[in-house]
Amino acid sequence: MGDNCLAFASKGAEMVLQHRISLLLLLCSSLLGSSGATVFAAGNSSEAACDRRCLANARVAKELFSAPQNDNCTIVVNITSIQYETLSFDTKGMEMTSRIKINMEWKDPDLGWMQERSRFPTIILPVDKIWIPGIVLDNSVDTTVEPYTKDVQVRRDGTVEHAVFLFTTVSCEINLFSYPFVTGECPVAINGWSQKICALKLQIADNVSLVPGSGGEWQTLEVHKVEVSSERVYLQVALSINPFGAIVTLILPSALIMLADLVSFALPFEGGERNSFKVTLVLSFTMFLLILNDHLPNGGNCSPLLHYHFSFCLVCLVLSMLMSIVLTRLSVEDSFLLCRRRSAKVHPSNNSKTQHDSLDQEKDTGVITAKSGDPASEMASLQKIVSFLENFDKEDNEKESKVALAYRLDRFCFGFFLSIYILYVIVIISITQTDICKVNNLDFWDDSDHGDYNYDYSYSYENP
Repeated sequence: MGDNCLAFASKGAEMVLQHRISLLLLLCSSLLGSSGATVFAAGNSSEAACDRRCLANARVAKELFSAPQNDNCTIVVNITSIQYETLSFDTKGMEMTSRIKINMEWKDPDLGWMQERSRFPTIILPVDKIWIPGIVLDNSVDTTVEPYTKDVQVRRDGTVEHAVFLFTTVSCEINLFSYPFVTGECPVAINGWSQKICALKLQIADNVSLVPGSGGEWQTLEVHKVEVSSERVYLQVALSINPFGAIVTLILPSALIMLADLVSFALPFEGGERNSFKVTLVLSFTMFLLILNDHLPNGGNCSPLLHYHFSFCLVCLVLSMLMSIVLTRLSVEDSFLLCRRRSAKVHPSNNSKTQHDSLDQEKDTGVITAKSGDPASEMASLQKIVSFLENFDKEDNEKESKVALAYRLDRFCFGFFLSIYILYVIVIISITQTDICKVNNLDFWDDSDHGDYNYDYSYSYENP
């Protein structure tokens, strides 16, 4: 009995010891679990404490100035929208200046962050602290790039949104043959760049809008995207000239001068008034051309018809002046050639004066003879008087016939010039309705050099 009690007591002591050891182990495991949870919570709280500036500074510290490099070394940039505005068009130099706002986005995975590490979907980075894609304008003469803002927006997955202004001048040849009644199209080739292995490809959306405005006498009608191939995309800009200014300053003055020359045929050509007026018209038109020489468009291969119009007007004015001078000479001479002038002929006024003196002498002689009572002398005096009067009437008739012939030729010249002007107007209208001259604005692409651009695609911007 006593042994049984001792065994039971010993077994009870072992059970108590095991229970205490279990409680001790449970307490230790609880302490370890609570400390680990505290550390994990502290870590999570530190990640959550990083705000947008903290994320932005972390990306700036990476100094990602080079382009994102993927397996095929090709960077794809999406052009989401384009706003186009024509600033000016140089008609004489055939150059168009434009301002283009381009909204674009691309993906740079190194700029992204995991969702569980930060709750912010977007951050803002300085534009000069990351890589920015370059844009090539194939037909550009001069291009200046300015950022729309000094910051870019970056999304969680590394997508960057940015906008730039392109101030560009492109060479554009437009058919100016029918100037100032001209409509034409001018391309602005916006593309990426391509080398032997690497390339920058632009995916341009159809969202192209036109900012209303006009470049001087030129007006922009519309603009749309034209895609020849994946590497050749351009904006087709439709332009038109407001003809009012050119009509008032170029066409109307020349038409009025030609009308004044035509009406000048109503002036008598005796005395030289008409000749002086026509010489004044020729000099005025010449000065008009000299003043407008710097303002007339060249037109490139398609020279404006207005140049030929001014040449025609000048030739007609000079011919009209010369014919008026010739008719003035024909009214007093038998021929307009100086070599055929009769040298022995006395001027009609001098001849009349001489004959009047002779008549006075004959009258005196006749009176003396009549007083002397000689019938033969009286008859001779009367015959001389009759002969003088007949010669005088003959000279008057010749002079009148010369003037009549000159006026008949003058009416013929008036009808000739009037017919020429009417025919000229009909021909000009017919020519302007036909498409004679052709221009090719897409010849700036060179197939031999295509795909081999040496372009520095990293823009540098100054800090504000």
